[in-house]
Amino acid sequence: MHHHLPSSLLIALSLACGQASAAGPFTALHRDLSLDGASRLLDAAMAACHADGRLLAAAVVDRGGNLVALRRDDGVGPHNTAAAQRKAYTALSTRTATRLLAANARASAESANLNTVDNLLLLGGGVPLVVDGELAGAIGIAGAGGPAMDEACAMAAIDSVFPNTPQRR
Repeated sequence: MHHHLPSSLLIALSLACGQASAAGPFTALHRDLSLDGASRLLDAAMAACHADGRLLAAAVVDRGGNLVALRRDDGVGPHNTAAAQRKAYTALSTRTATRLLAANARASAESANLNTVDNLLLLGGGVPLVVDGELAGAIGIAGAGGPAMDEACAMAAIDSVFPNTPQRR
């Protein structure tokens, strides 16, 4: 037995399919860091810093700058929690490791003005996460003993979780 669909339903379906495909040029698919990926980055960052006897606060943001995960060791100053998140946000927003950004700001008065932008923190320890050439998120570390150590823990985490993904340093 054959059932025939009414022609008005066929027309509506074909229009809907046409509209769905027409949206393609106006939308984009992007890589975004998942909660699992963020948790693994935090685990790796904590392990890297703890191996050097360091305590830390660590934050991971997604490609939109939204906080995905945050972890802080007991005994780490409360300001480090906010600093870690701001470092991650800054690295993502500028697509630049924050230690390099801080060095650029010291060398250029124009770059130093970035300090006036809300939520940016020009202090080493934030590193963007680039996966297959696309910005997927960022990690920020604070409280591990200075900008160089903070950045080293962030890079160790990225290298551990994303071993075949070269990052900007």
